[in-house]
Amino acid sequence: MADTNSFFSFKNTVGNLTDKDVDQTANYLEAIEAFTRTTHNSVYVIDYETKGFEYVSDNPLFLCGNSAIEVKEMGYDFYFKYVPEKDLELLLKINTIGFDFYEKIPLEERKEYSISYDFHLKNEEGKIILINQKLTPLFLTESGKIWKAICFVSLSTQQNSGNIIITKKDGTKKIAYDLKTDCWKNLKKIELSTREKEILQYSIRGYAINEISEKIYISPDTVKFHRKKLFEKLGVANIYEAISYATVNKLL
Repeated sequence: MADTNSFFSFKNTVGNLTDKDVDQTANYLEAIEAFTRTTHNSVYVIDYETKGFEYVSDNPLFLCGNSAIEVKEMGYDFYFKYVPEKDLELLLKINTIGFDFYEKIPLEERKEYSISYDFHLKNEEGKIILINQKLTPLFLTESGKIWKAICFVSLSTQQNSGNIIITKKDGTKKIAYDLKTDCWKNLKKIELSTREKEILQYSIRGYAINEISEKIYISPDTVKFHRKKLFEKLGVANIYEAISYATVNKLL
């Protein structure tokens, strides 16, 4: 029977921290707390040494009716309480294949990769919502184990759980895990059209739809059409997420 320890791979056992390991984390939570005040995402930090949450933001999306302090105290028991059984099995699988992946890449590159996936949560009213979780290593031990990782939680734009994707920060590598064949597959890099790039670039500069239409000599409805297609291509819900995705993945 699965328990909290199931989420913590023996391949990533963190122990006997060195002074150098500890020194790298000095006051870092102050920066995390400041950042969470500027984002609509829920944010939390996993500590793989203590096998729990070191930080949980007050954003209610991830809390399922609990306070941030209560979720922090629950740690991984939170998942056993609020994730449906089928998706709990999925999370355990993601945990296994994720650490297997990180173990196979060079130590100096391990902080450059993020893993994202979708799963269901039962909120405080008993309703099921689909969320996306993106996990990025924050600190490694001197031996290369992931010690702390930061997670960003947002509402998923997908229809089903899964959608396991690992992305390198410079956008040069993006792979998806096929749950049917149990293997990773390279994903073709998304290419934006000239029109999509124009709309994004003007949006970054704060231009509204009508203003963009005047700049590039098309109707507002045509701008809306291209934006809709852009959102579908990137798998995002709005222009702010599109800008973030395009920036992170070096699409502009």
